[in-house]
Amino acid sequence: MTTNAGFNRFAPRAAGAVGPNRWDILLLPVVIGTLFLITWGSGKMNVPYVLGTPILISLDPGNLPEYALRTTLRMALAMLGSLAFALLYGSLAAKSEAAGRVLIPLLDILQSIPILGFLSISVVGFVQLFPRSMLGPELAAVFAIFTSQAWNLTFSYYASLRMIPRDLYEVSRMLKLSPWQQFIRLEAPYAMPGLIWNMMMSVAGGWFFVVASEAITVDNVSIQLPGIGSYIALAIRQEDLPAVGYAILAMFIVILATDQLVFRPLVAWGERFKFEFTENQRPPRSWFLSLLRRAQFTRMFLATAMRGLVVVQLVSALLASRQARQAFAWPRRLRWSVDGALLDRYGNALMVMAAAASMIALTRFVHASVSLQEIGQVLLLGLITGARVVLLVALVSLLWVPIGIWIGLNPRIGQPAQPIVVLLAAFPANLFFPVAVSGIVGFHLDPEIWLSPLMILGTQWYILFNVVSAAAALPSDLQEAAANIGLRGRLRWTHLLLPSVFPSYVTGAVTASGGAWNASVVSELVAWGSTSLSATGLGAYIATQTAAGDYPRVALGVVVMSLYVVLLNRIVWKRLYMMAEQRFSFV
Repeated sequence: MTTNAGFNRFAPRAAGAVGPNRWDILLLPVVIGTLFLITWGSGKMNVPYVLGTPILISLDPGNLPEYALRTTLRMALAMLGSLAFALLYGSLAAKSEAAGRVLIPLLDILQSIPILGFLSISVVGFVQLFPRSMLGPELAAVFAIFTSQAWNLTFSYYASLRMIPRDLYEVSRMLKLSPWQQFIRLEAPYAMPGLIWNMMMSVAGGWFFVVASEAITVDNVSIQLPGIGSYIALAIRQEDLPAVGYAILAMFIVILATDQLVFRPLVAWGERFKFEFTENQRPPRSWFLSLLRRAQFTRMFLATAMRGLVVVQLVSALLASRQARQAFAWPRRLRWSVDGALLDRYGNALMVMAAAASMIALTRFVHASVSLQEIGQVLLLGLITGARVVLLVALVSLLWVPIGIWIGLNPRIGQPAQPIVVLLAAFPANLFFPVAVSGIVGFHLDPEIWLSPLMILGTQWYILFNVVSAAAALPSDLQEAAANIGLRGRLRWTHLLLPSVFPSYVTGAVTASGGAWNASVVSELVAWGSTSLSATGLGAYIATQTAAGDYPRVALGVVVMSLYVVLLNRIVWKRLYMMAEQRFSFV
């Protein structure tokens, strides 16, 4: 199995030159330039700012490098927070059955809340937390991008932990690994391929909602943060097609640079964590990863990091020892056992009570302004949007599952296709508004039908990325065994390929479904200049009420959307998850 030495790949060699080499000369400008850009951009995020002061956004293409840097820094901060959240939340949900009963449904609700809903709730708190500073609006934008990235990563990590073969956990217990050692040597390496591909998809998802995240409203005061999203929003309002083209070019450059300097090296490095017993004969490659491995600077930096990691492992091992457990144990008279039966007995009752209290408070808040008849109408709008979501997810699944398997099994195709797919996935829906509005109006098409594809444009890629990651992680020895027994054609698809990618497909489909619900807010009501088109649905209702500042109706729309998403996940996706665990895991 190739996961054992994965995290030690950069370990410094015992012998060899200590000083810098020629590869350091190539790497040094990249390191210095990156540190300079991070420092300069971070300083721009913490300048004094008084709420209500207009922020000038210019369509001059010369400003796009600064805007691109500001947006990229926001997305990087959101990604770091999303990874930390996914590792903590996913571990707790996967390792505790009682916690999983609460956390997974809660995650379903969180991913169903539209970006506009999170912004309306969080932005006031961030602005009040950092008054007279740009840091408040900046953190609100980072949090909004976080909500477009975290849920996908969390579902991926949770699914990976649930699919780890049980005998590997038995081996870790036999070796008496501490929780930290078990995480660093088993859980993180096993989940790494899926996490890397879902990081790419999460970044693309952040780009998809970047327009909404950089346009913030507090107390009827609009804040347009400098960034590509604000640039796109202004270009759409002014119907400036050349400016839209400049924004697309800037996005392409940023995505290409991110692919070459971050994601392609991660994909090549993540090849070491495939769960297999034979080496891949055609592993993915990265010129930047090769540069990092050859540079002495990288070895010195990672040697220092490894010494810190050793300290963490020693502390973890000490805390896991019998003497430490006895020293930190509660006195016997204060100790009480929290077993599964106790949690089953009281945990569900507490959940029901909390849900009932929340529903009563929300009902009072909404019913003060909304009639029962309108609530019924909103429920009907949710059914219409739900039908669109189910149909669109089914259609894109038929398209992207076979294509994703083909790309994942062919690294020579996957590497050049990777930045193209990331670019397509990153396109904000707003960039398609000119084409959609012009086409629907010009050809006299029905908006109820032809606005629907905008819902799935950004979220269909969750399915593709998860299927590609699963196919790329398919053990080579398993493929060789299938070839040796003559498994070809339809039998190869039904007995090897589709079952192997099915768990990852379910993860991608769950996120794509939730993302489609979220995208309905910006896709069922679109505008290009003075022309506006709408489709009947819950997303258009939420967008209309958000623009009007009617928070009781916004809350009603968000709650109804969350209700439908949770019902769909409980009825459909949870059963598919259970099927994946029971029938298609390596046990």
